[in-house]
Amino acid sequence: MTDDEKVIGILGGMGPLATAELFRRIVEKTPAKKDQDHPRIIIYNDPKIPDRTAYILGKGEDPRPELIDGAKKLESWGADFVIMPCNTAHFFADDIQRAIRIPLVSMVEKTAEKIEEMGLKKVGLLATDGTIKGLVYHHALLRRGIAIATPDRTGQRLVMEGIYGGVKAGDLTRGRELLLRVARELEKRVDGIIAGCTEVSVALKPDDLAVPLIDPMDVIAETAVNLALGS
Repeated sequence: MTDDEKVIGILGGMGPLATAELFRRIVEKTPAKKDQDHPRIIIYNDPKIPDRTAYILGKGEDPRPELIDGAKKLESWGADFVIMPCNTAHFFADDIQRAIRIPLVSMVEKTAEKIEEMGLKKVGLLATDGTIKGLVYHHALLRRGIAIATPDRTGQRLVMEGIYGGVKAGDLTRGRELLLRVARELEKRVDGIIAGCTEVSVALKPDDLAVPLIDPMDVIAETAVNLALGS
């Protein structure tokens, strides 16, 4: 490990499969020829963090104490910065950042930057009710002059079923089927689609759609590698 190399901290467990997927993508995106070329990564996989969407919708326990505790653990264990493979959890990003001294690198902001670089004017958002109601992506995109489209009420119900009843429940086939159905309807009216939930990132692939699929998990994996290796 060189002097300028940084340790990545992953605040995970939201959900566990998405956390494992982010770890895999970081490894795959690292330009390494041997084990020692990879960055150090500390993963705190805490699936006991209360559901973020439930809290935002006024139906559940506040996840902030657990999120902050996890971020502080990563800081104390030697992480130089924190990333979270959970889009909805970014609703609480400012609260987490205030509680730690190391940076929380926002997957949402980095994704909005990427979309701006791509020159897209209107993007669809496949995400949880919490991410949509919490305007997690809306703020970042609208600041950059990018319009947002979300599924209709029926489509959004299918998205939630695909995320919670499909991917999070371990039925990837059902989750993919439901999410793909909504995505193909949404793609008719946008320039690109954001996989705005890490379970969507796990279920959908870029060649599934006729428009670009912008995957925040890919964006944050690339960002983490660049920050860690000083590239």
